[in-house]
Amino acid sequence: MTNLKFFCNLTVIFLTKLYFTMDIPLIIFLVFGLFIFLSSFFTVKQQSSVIIERFGKFLSVRNSGLQLKIPLIDRIAGRVNLKIQQLDVIIETKTKDNVFVKLKVSVQFMVIKETVYDAFYKLEYPHDQITSYVFDVVRAEVPKLKLDDVFERKDDIAIAVKRELNEAMTTYGYTIINTLVTDIDPDIQVKNAMNRINAADREKTVAEFEAEASRIRIVAKAKAEAESKRLQGQGIADQRREIARGLVESVEVLNNVGINSQEASALIVVTQHYDTLQAIGADANSNLILLPNSPQAGSDMLNNMVASFSASNQVGEMMKKTKRVKPKTEEHHTTTPTPKPEINPEEEV
Repeated sequence: MTNLKFFCNLTVIFLTKLYFTMDIPLIIFLVFGLFIFLSSFFTVKQQSSVIIERFGKFLSVRNSGLQLKIPLIDRIAGRVNLKIQQLDVIIETKTKDNVFVKLKVSVQFMVIKETVYDAFYKLEYPHDQITSYVFDVVRAEVPKLKLDDVFERKDDIAIAVKRELNEAMTTYGYTIINTLVTDIDPDIQVKNAMNRINAADREKTVAEFEAEASRIRIVAKAKAEAESKRLQGQGIADQRREIARGLVESVEVLNNVGINSQEASALIVVTQHYDTLQAIGADANSNLILLPNSPQAGSDMLNNMVASFSASNQVGEMMKKTKRVKPKTEEHHTTTPTPKPEINPEEEV
């Protein structure tokens, strides 16, 4: 391009000099010839192709670079983009469970370099053609599926669209690079219902986990209590076993010193009795009551309590009578005059 501009500037300078040295018709002819010569050159951008026609008939396909054509005979009929293009199509349709959804399908396509002729002459509006095929395939596939299946099988829908488009668009010189279902938008009421269902499912799952955790805690607590009771019972059994072993040893020791088994047993019982009394007396806050070990112990204790209460009541009555008699005696003593001793004058002298 720089060389071409330099050539043009040089031509303008040359024509300016000719203007002052030659006649005007010659200058016009040279300018017209220069214009025709320059119009025979054109450039094609990268990733694009140019269709050349001669007298309205296809001549050739020119690719990127500097190209040459015959002026006034050949013309550029059009340019074809060889880059990957994307078309977003939004389709509204109904699922098998009568839910209206909007799907956004993105189609990536491009013109095959070897079939630029077909892409230019056979199909005038490729976007409209692709949109029609996408509508047809999606509205044929989605009504077969329920709403949940549409979300799960959106890739299958995209594959079906791509397969159908490839079969149709290859005839026109196009290839489908990829097809994606980029968005599935149900009706707003359906989305709210789905959100409520999902929330209920989550709450149900949380409740199940909490119930399972509570059950595990209860089972673990029960097992712990059972183990504790088992160990406690084992401890009591061991304690009783040791006590019995100690009694046996005590009886054997007493037998060795000449005391028979019956006397030894009585002596051990008496000793344990006094040990128990000593332990109870050591605690100042003890409220334990010891009963005699006899069938009539309860009735005898009740009779003794009644007799003690009666005695305490009699003592209380006697104390009240004593308090009433004492003030009268004091009053009698205060009313009796005390005789004044006589003084003998002789004794004073």
